[in-house]
Amino acid sequence: MSMTISLPYEVIYIIWKIQTAGFDAYVVGGAVRDILLQTLITTQNKTPEHLNINDYDFTTNATPQQIQQIFDDSYYTNEFGTVGIAYSNLLAEMVAAGYQLPNTNIKSRLVKPIKKNKIIDLAAASKIHESLRSQIDQYQIDQKNTKLQPTPFEITTYRSDGLYSDFRRPDKIEWGQSIEQDLERRDFTINAMALTIEPNLLTTIFNSKQINHSLINVKTEEFKLVDLHHGLKDLAKKQIKTVRNPDERFKEDALRMLRAIRLACQLQFELDPLTQASIAHYAHLIQKISWERIKQEFLKIMTTSQPDRGINLLDKTGLLAHIMPELQAMKGVEQGGHHDTDVWTHSLDSLKHCPSKDPIVKLATLLHDVGKPATKHAKNGGITFYNHEIVSSRLASKIGKRLRLSNQEREKLFRLVRHHMFYYQPYQTDTAIRRMIKRVGLNYIDDILDLREGDRLGSGARQTSWRLEEMKQRIIEQLNQPLAVTDLAINGHSLMTELQLKPGPILGKILDELLEKVLENPELNTKEKLLSAAKKIIAVKT
Repeated sequence: MSMTISLPYEVIYIIWKIQTAGFDAYVVGGAVRDILLQTLITTQNKTPEHLNINDYDFTTNATPQQIQQIFDDSYYTNEFGTVGIAYSNLLAEMVAAGYQLPNTNIKSRLVKPIKKNKIIDLAAASKIHESLRSQIDQYQIDQKNTKLQPTPFEITTYRSDGLYSDFRRPDKIEWGQSIEQDLERRDFTINAMALTIEPNLLTTIFNSKQINHSLINVKTEEFKLVDLHHGLKDLAKKQIKTVRNPDERFKEDALRMLRAIRLACQLQFELDPLTQASIAHYAHLIQKISWERIKQEFLKIMTTSQPDRGINLLDKTGLLAHIMPELQAMKGVEQGGHHDTDVWTHSLDSLKHCPSKDPIVKLATLLHDVGKPATKHAKNGGITFYNHEIVSSRLASKIGKRLRLSNQEREKLFRLVRHHMFYYQPYQTDTAIRRMIKRVGLNYIDDILDLREGDRLGSGARQTSWRLEEMKQRIIEQLNQPLAVTDLAINGHSLMTELQLKPGPILGKILDELLEKVLENPELNTKEKLLSAAKKIIAVKT
């Protein structure tokens, strides 16, 4: 099959440097997969998919010490034979060697945060609350941040893994003797391809000190693809298949079962039948994997374009029973009212339609009704789920702890699930709006609206309603009002200084009560009025 691939000049330079030193050099892993996938789509006269390829890994028969002799500013701090080269150091080396480089390629190598389209148009507010500063147009802020650097290039010596007695990591890592041996140990066929450039082309490119383009086109006869396990064929078939025996691959590292599902959802591929059957047979081995590693793969599934399919695959293969059994209790739980599906189907549909790119918001959407099975009651011919949001938030927090989420992530997950049942009526006062913002948290307002959008679409309703749109505008109107203790015109230090109070819990209690008064009447937020109110609070407490 004839094809032309495009590679950044930096990638080709690394191959050339290693080859010039007398060693083999190959690009391996996900970068090869995505380069070929993009090329396949183009050759099929389809619109090329945008694959943000910014993570390039290499393998070579050079040892880590030999690699470091080739690249002076590299670093080696691990047991896996991987040497890292910072992007800026590589460019500096090329410039020092006299190369004239294009100045555009760094933009394509930056790991850009995903721009989030805000549901609430914060630009319409006359003043933006300080706690939202980090949330406003983060994309533009990061674009201006000169400290942002592309991911480093990583070069790993050929490896030959031994036995995996703990189902997680090889008992012994040895340097391999060939690229074929190195590819043999990899997980899936589409990740087990290696690509190198023919020396004649490299000589032509780098004998000239002028690099004119960020991407260099390489024709079929100018590169070599090592594909012992028919990865290119599986790419064309859109299939996730293990290298050789799937039972052996999953017994070596049980996390590969989650990774197979994540890749299927990420690339919108199908699982090879034997691979899927093997996952179902060895699903129990996921218990051998640390929750930190499980968390990483699970949250990656949440951020794919098919998170709902990911949950279904986890369920069909038996993995879900070991990771998040609480979800399975939602199957067959009828809801009534405006719902025409059970809680399980509704939750997956909500996840599918949630517009957020944040994995914690996605997870909150998945779990927002997880407490319904425990709170279901039949009443007057109907079905009720009183306080299901309270039970759901507690279960979500428990699941977050199991997944080793950070305290901040668990707090966010809990709040979004706990308060997803917010409602709005035009007669609600501004005070009620401010209290709602306080309960949810300013940082999470846009997130909970994303959850609500997924919830509505997952119920078969329209994306929004006139009530929801009106509520958004009223939230905007309140963004310049005091909404947190930090917005008060006084603080703990002021209370101690002015009222001769000692440090202690009472300071926090006074500030909380003052905030409640200010939420009711923002005009009270002056130093004099708050001190006067604080004296009354102290008098009552003493």
